[in-house]
Amino acid sequence: MSAGKGEGASRPGGRRFRVPGPRGLLIGFGAVVLLAGGVWALYGSSWFRVERVSTSGTAVLTPEQVERVAAVPVGAPLVSVDTDAIADRLRAELPRIDSVDVVRSWPHGIGLKVTERRPVLVVANAGKYDEVDATAARFATVATPPRGVPRLVLDVAASPSLRRFDRDRLLGTAVGVTGELPEKIAQDVRVVRITSFDSITLELGKGRSVFWGSGEDGPVKARVLGALMKATPKAGHFDVSAPTAPASSGS
Repeated sequence: MSAGKGEGASRPGGRRFRVPGPRGLLIGFGAVVLLAGGVWALYGSSWFRVERVSTSGTAVLTPEQVERVAAVPVGAPLVSVDTDAIADRLRAELPRIDSVDVVRSWPHGIGLKVTERRPVLVVANAGKYDEVDATAARFATVATPPRGVPRLVLDVAASPSLRRFDRDRLLGTAVGVTGELPEKIAQDVRVVRITSFDSITLELGKGRSVFWGSGEDGPVKARVLGALMKATPKAGHFDVSAPTAPASSGS
């Protein structure tokens, strides 16, 4: 018996399949047209192409420096821009950049949202100064140290500490000390001087100084120092190397 009207045709093995009707074909064709149109709009038309690049968040760097290194392909389809490659290039070629977000701003823009590293110490280097961030990374060399940033002096050439603790580790220790200080005291630090692992001195404004000792027990020493300075505000020297027995002297 032949198949009745509207029934599917038989496949070998008795399986049946349904031939799409005119409406199904029309819907499928429409979907293909929409997909092709979308691809063309994103890649082939001039509707969504890069026309402008904007930069925000810079302080020391200029937007022009950032955009030159970013090398965003102006005129390219916005969807095709490799934002990860741009971010990687910026971090590699501009070490001052701590992080950067590269975002598409539809329909025609690319935004570069930059966060710069902040120096917490500077170290003299051949007549210039290396800026050091909170991770102890040296990220830039400048001719003039930034205002308000303490200078690190490593007087450890003859110290046996260098046998166990190299300069990079001592640098990390100094960064840790400055990060543990109360904000008001940290703002007054002019020099962090290290003569050995157990001998760290902070030189403050108005000729005052703090003997910190080693970098151990930093949070406790910071609290004790704050209390000691409040209790003896006219003192010129503070010793918190043994935080259970702090001392102050001079005026």
